[in-house]
Amino acid sequence: MMYAPLELSAITKSFPTPLGPFTAIQNVSARIYEGEFVCIVGHSGCGKSTLLSIIAGLERATLGGVIIEGTEVDGPGAERAVVFQTPSLLPWLSARQNVRLAVDQSSAAKTRPQRANRVEHYLQLLGIGDAADQLPGELSLGTQQCVSMARALAVEPRFLLLDEPFSMLDSLTRFDLQNTLLQVWEEDRRIVVMVTHDIDEALYLADRLILMTDGPAARVGEILDVPFPRPRRRSAVLSHPRYHECRRHVIEFLEHHTDQSRSRNS
Repeated sequence: MMYAPLELSAITKSFPTPLGPFTAIQNVSARIYEGEFVCIVGHSGCGKSTLLSIIAGLERATLGGVIIEGTEVDGPGAERAVVFQTPSLLPWLSARQNVRLAVDQSSAAKTRPQRANRVEHYLQLLGIGDAADQLPGELSLGTQQCVSMARALAVEPRFLLLDEPFSMLDSLTRFDLQNTLLQVWEEDRRIVVMVTHDIDEALYLADRLILMTDGPAARVGEILDVPFPRPRRRSAVLSHPRYHECRRHVIEFLEHHTDQSRSRNS
């Protein structure tokens, strides 16, 4: 069996409520391999973000766990960096200072010039070098999210965890940042786990899709291999002979499990 640096092992997460425990996700298992870009796809409320928070160590599983490099983890670690749906930047620091703060905290053993060079490298890589001295409030939402991405990448994590990072952006900005993310990822092929409800985004970016059933007690319904070759260009993906087949398959999966969920709750 191929070695998987990241393994999700029978993860269940329940929350206490006045009416008793609410199970958000149940018995979720998956293996994520070296150099993979994986998207977790499902309807809103199916527990995707909860699962990502458990992988990040921000939430603890009720049952099961996250295994990284053969060791079970239950808290945050320097090998994992997270980019959230909304930019979480310190508003009194410039874009450069936000990135530099993360690098200083994660790479104290490096010299000051080494840390400064790393900051500049990732600012340029994300295309925001010209905005480096501006405060977050002076930047568009898309540029703020680029700063968040640069900050996460600059600590050079083993795993990059993305929680619907483009969902609040307009279509053109979202397409631009998807392209930027792919270009950055192609440089070092670090492991990426991304939550999204956007089927086209998932098919464009990912090697595999983890398709989640509807909640409560959401589970992995299917894992779909994405057949499009890399490096990818949007036009080539959209014109690929299997694109519409894959897209239709995911839509039918989601519709089927929505119908099942309604039947259970009726």
